[in-house]
Amino acid sequence: MTRDGAPQSEPTIGWDLGGVHVKAALVSEGRVQAVVQAPCPLWRGLPALDKTLADLPDWARRPARHAVTMTGELTDCFSDRTDGVAKLSAWARAALPGPVAIYAGRAGFVAPDEAEPRAADIASANWHATAALVGRHYADGLLVDIGSTTADLIPVVGGRPAATGYSDAERLETGEIVYTGVVRSHLVALGPDAPWHGRRTRLMAETFANTADIYRLTGDLPEGADQQHSADLKGKSIPESETRLARTIGRDRGEGSAAEWRALAAHFAEAQLRLLHDAAATLLSRPDIAADAPLVACGAGAFLAERLALRLGRPCLAFTDLVADRIAGSPDWASTCGPAVAVALLGAADLP
Repeated sequence: MTRDGAPQSEPTIGWDLGGVHVKAALVSEGRVQAVVQAPCPLWRGLPALDKTLADLPDWARRPARHAVTMTGELTDCFSDRTDGVAKLSAWARAALPGPVAIYAGRAGFVAPDEAEPRAADIASANWHATAALVGRHYADGLLVDIGSTTADLIPVVGGRPAATGYSDAERLETGEIVYTGVVRSHLVALGPDAPWHGRRTRLMAETFANTADIYRLTGDLPEGADQQHSADLKGKSIPESETRLARTIGRDRGEGSAAEWRALAAHFAEAQLRLLHDAAATLLSRPDIAADAPLVACGAGAFLAERLALRLGRPCLAFTDLVADRIAGSPDWASTCGPAVAVALLGAADLP
């Protein structure tokens, strides 16, 4: 249904064009019918998008209305963000069968040929779509969307996104984006040292392991969340993750037991949670956010958002529970692909 209750004549597909993943969500009859995430090495150029699109399920290439948000404009195949916004918008118009609208966050939806002059509104505005959808279902809270690479912490006040920053640069300053995620983040970014056999050991400043390795060892990593190559281009078994983790402290896997590697992984998980706690505590100290306002957990790292809520003494709502009446069948991938789901539902409601 559209926002005024009129019947929806054709499906809407929401797209989140990222620098390492493409996410898509199909909305028909007012409900999310299917969601998919696929790897896309966009830094290699726009042909990577063509290949990813060709490999997606058939529904992603059928005629529909398309609502597009993006973060891929910041990848280094583009000269700057404005160039990226313009080229990604042009790609969407040319490659997607049907009318295309680009999500410009605070400015609403715009046509692809209007994207370049609205680049500041469009660039990396996928967080705004998720927060806007949350606000339509719950008036006040803190959206915590933890993905593979970053975490968005977005205040929702009075049913609207209430972030102080808007661009990536501004949100880095305000703590509304924390550049840490549950798959691709390097462990050396979580702290300078770690405990090992009764001592603090400095870390090797190399990309030997990432957060997917630690959450594989702790048993928290959602099935299918890690779609990228491992740091050493080897497998993703528990022993291989232990080997990569050992290298971060200058060790070989044989120098520790399985329990010791799990304990070291848990240390890094705690270090990551501290980063998120510090950012969330600052945002929740704002006078316009109620003391009982919940956290809304979203993303591949929703499990981490739930722990953050417990640590902060706040209630926690799952994004998928908040929009459960808009999801047909199983909500698999709906949380991981939150911005795609959000822009699809917003587009289905708001686009003519």
